[in-house]
Amino acid sequence: MKFRPLHDRVLVQRVDSDQKTAGGIIIPDTAQEKPMEGKVLEIGSGSRDETGKLIPLDVKKGDKILFGKWSGTEVKMNGEEYLIMKESDVMGIITSGKKK
Repeated sequence: MKFRPLHDRVLVQRVDSDQKTAGGIIIPDTAQEKPMEGKVLEIGSGSRDETGKLIPLDVKKGDKILFGKWSGTEVKMNGEEYLIMKESDVMGIITSGKKK
């Protein structure tokens, strides 16, 4: 099944977080918090301003992002869990930190 979000929404898949603490203690699945970072899989076409002009999104497919703990709507498609959220719920894009 293919899915394309509308307007200023993005489809995100959560990125798995570490299952150990810094001291090496393994955290069971039931005690882990859901990660607040993910990968953008699909994006909408953008939002429109007051004049009807299309404003493209700042995020793009493949971006690794940070989002709020309670952001988005969880959906399940083809046995996989995803989040659909507005671009405004995205707090930032994670970059590799390498300077060109």
